[in-house]
Amino acid sequence: MSFLKVENKHFLISGVSNKKSIAYFVAQELLLNGAKVIFSVQSADHAGRVEKLFPGSKIYLCDVENEASVKTLGTHLSNFLGTEKLQGFLHSMAFANYAEGIKPFHETKWPDFAQAAQISCFSLTSMSNAFKNIFAADASVVTVSISNTRATNYGFMGPIKAMLDATVAYLAKSFSATSKVRFNAVCSGPLKTSASAGIPGYVDNYLFAEKLTLRKVALATAEVADTICYLLSSRSSGINATGVLVDAGMSCNYFDEAVVAAASRVDN
Repeated sequence: MSFLKVENKHFLISGVSNKKSIAYFVAQELLLNGAKVIFSVQSADHAGRVEKLFPGSKIYLCDVENEASVKTLGTHLSNFLGTEKLQGFLHSMAFANYAEGIKPFHETKWPDFAQAAQISCFSLTSMSNAFKNIFAADASVVTVSISNTRATNYGFMGPIKAMLDATVAYLAKSFSATSKVRFNAVCSGPLKTSASAGIPGYVDNYLFAEKLTLRKVALATAEVADTICYLLSSRSSGINATGVLVDAGMSCNYFDEAVVAAASRVDN
């Protein structure tokens, strides 16, 4: 038996996009440790990509902007699992419409904010509710949040991720009335993923963050995925309603001497 103790247990993974995505690394690690992984994707295009990455896997379509679609996913999973239960669920999805570029937060348009909030945050609540009867009594739910940098070029997704962090605690409290299902977030520092590359100015932030890590080496996606796998497993049974910061020490090093010296140097 592996350290994670996930052999023959079912886990639902959402958000696999390509080999650079956090969800991909999580699914890969769970499978290597003997888990049974089911995938949830937003579109047929995503389903095709996941099928190429994990041939023969069970893949379900779910449009999280559609309540009926979310409920249908719950029904499909229940029928597929039969008498078995879902041991864990990774919620790894986010979307923001940056078609007009990053604007000052006070210029945020409600339709854009509402759509991003539903996909990136409320979907955690709606999906968890749809799965409530198929979760194992001690199941673990993990979502992907961000570190406490409050980067300006993250736009209105910053407040939405703060909303997601609060949602984790309230879901944990709500589910505790009838089960031992746990809810946690992994709050990641900047990563080199395809999704993040689409955010204007993100690459500069990523390079800057690398200089602030204590080891002077950027955070790797696999490192975040490893933390998620631990939280999904019963090994982390004492952790609940928490945001686990994974940033290679960046949060304690905003005033790194070399970075401060470079920023304050005046050319003569």
